[in-house]
Amino acid sequence: MSNTLDPAGGPEPAYPVSSADNVLRLLRLLHEDGRLRVADAADRLGVARSTAHRLLVTLRHHGFASQDGRRVYRPGPALAGLGAGRANPDLRTVAHRHLQALARRTGETVHLMALEGNGVRFLDGVDGTYALRVGTRIGLLMAAHTTSGGKALLAELPGEDLRRLYPRGLPRADPPAIGDLTQLRRALVAVRRRGYATNVEESEPGISAVGVCVRDGTGQAVAAVAMAAPTTRCPRRRWPDLAPELQLAAVAIGAEL
Repeated sequence: MSNTLDPAGGPEPAYPVSSADNVLRLLRLLHEDGRLRVADAADRLGVARSTAHRLLVTLRHHGFASQDGRRVYRPGPALAGLGAGRANPDLRTVAHRHLQALARRTGETVHLMALEGNGVRFLDGVDGTYALRVGTRIGLLMAAHTTSGGKALLAELPGEDLRRLYPRGLPRADPPAIGDLTQLRRALVAVRRRGYATNVEESEPGISAVGVCVRDGTGQAVAAVAMAAPTTRCPRRRWPDLAPELQLAAVAIGAEL
C-alpha cells in the first residue's frame, strides 16, 4: 500500500491497524462534526453499520461519546477532557458558571443533564444555599420519564423516536411516577405547551423539580437544566416563577455552545 495523505495532512500509515484506525477516525468525526449517526459513521468509514455501531457503543462505554434520544452520538466528557472543547465548547464547562448563578438566584440545587438512551445522565450540579436542600446527583443515570429534565428532553422527540426508546414499555417505577407510554405522551404534550417539565416526587419521595431544555445554535435540544427542592418548598404555585429563571440560564448556556 502506498502512503497517501490523510485529512490531517500527514502520511497515511502503510499498514494501519483497522480497528484502531477506525476508532481514531470516529473520534475525529465526533470532534469535527459534533454529531454522528450510525449510518453516517458507517458511510464515512466505509464499514458495515453493525461495525460502526459496535465502535460507537465502545466509545460511549468509555465516555468518549454520548447518545441522545434521537440515537445521535455526540462528543462525550472524556473526549472534551482531551481538548475537543477548543473547537466545540464542552457543555459542562460552559454550563457550570450559569448553574452557579442559577443556584444563587433560586437558593435551590440545580443540575445539568442529558439523555442517554431512555435514561438521563446528571452531568453537573451545584448545591443550593438552604440548610435543607436536595443533594447533587452528578454522575447518576435515572429513568428519564421520572425526572423533570428527562421529560423536557423526551418532549422534544418525534413520536416514532419516543416509541423506539421504549420497545417494551416504560421501566417499572413506583407511583406517582408515570406508568405507561400513553400517559407519558399526554404528559409530554403538557410539557410542550408550558415550555417546562415537572417532577413531583416521581423520582424520590419528598422531592420536586422543574426542568427546561438547553438548545444549541441550531435549536437542537442537547441537554436540560433542572432545579430540585423539597416538595414543601416547591409547590405547584411556585413553578411559573421558577421556570423563567431556568429558561434564562438555559438560553445563556445555549448561546455559548
